[in-house]
Amino acid sequence: MVVMKDILAAARAIHGVADATPLVPSLVPSTVFGRNGGALWLKLETCQPMGAFKLRGALNAISHLPEGVPGVTCCSTGNHGRAVAYAAAARGLRSVICMSELVPKAKVDGIRALGAEVHIYGRSQDDAQIEAARLSAEEGLIDISPFDDPHVIAGQGTIALEMLAACPELDALLIPLSGGGLAAGMAVAARALSPDMRLIGVSMDRGAAMAASMRAGRPVEVEEVPSLADSLGGGIGLENRHSFRLCRDLLDEVVLVTETEIYVAMQALYHEDRMVAEGASVVGLAALMAGKVTPSPQMGTVLTGRNVDMAQFTQVITGQGVTLGDLTVKGLPYG
Repeated sequence: MVVMKDILAAARAIHGVADATPLVPSLVPSTVFGRNGGALWLKLETCQPMGAFKLRGALNAISHLPEGVPGVTCCSTGNHGRAVAYAAAARGLRSVICMSELVPKAKVDGIRALGAEVHIYGRSQDDAQIEAARLSAEEGLIDISPFDDPHVIAGQGTIALEMLAACPELDALLIPLSGGGLAAGMAVAARALSPDMRLIGVSMDRGAAMAASMRAGRPVEVEEVPSLADSLGGGIGLENRHSFRLCRDLLDEVVLVTETEIYVAMQALYHEDRMVAEGASVVGLAALMAGKVTPSPQMGTVLTGRNVDMAQFTQVITGQGVTLGDLTVKGLPYG
């Protein structure tokens, strides 16, 4: 299992490349709740070189590979693939990124621009994992899990180290929750440094695999559907060895937000804080705005990535309707 010493080692491995992103206060709580809103600190992983927090875990995992490996592969909903491509290119390794048809074109194009090969396979992250497993078995590529890899989890945990170093008064973390690599790593670090801190995983209410698995008491499959928080899609793997147990044991609760709540939070982040971010980045803010999380004096969340489809983002911030498969989020002018 991942422990604090692994996260401290990861901090050394990524130093100078994927660390030290800003931690800034949001204007949204004071706008929405007034003086009783508490403070909400935003960890700007949108400032990473490839636009998302995933670079931390990918760099740490690739730093542990032996010399002479033929290359790496992974399945991804977009940002992990981009991170693996970036980290592999820095080491001169071949990378093959496997994604489903649901991954937005903007993310696919961004991965190709980093020199990676892209394989589009199936309609879910689980389908894409089948292709990554084939490449690992047949071509000897090292498969780097987006979430269920101890080195990836430790790398993501460095975010909590930095947040608590910058703001030791933090009393709650609202952590975007997908396969659980981010939540698991941050929870390990937070529990070690601030045992009484409230740790809340937040995901969308359609296709939230980790939330469904925690309810069932074991990893389960869910249907992956289009979402504004597309980075949170995908399963956790029925053979999950690490992230499920850590999330189950360390998170205090899991909160689910609707697509409309995500839409409104994206608008608020843009109009109040002037920031461009993916839907997955704002789920913590969405939970707070929707009244699904009780405000506390010093809360923190992670803006996980900026690799958003700008056409869709423009629809959201200008109050236009957005179609997500069989669901349409009605246009909602901000304010």
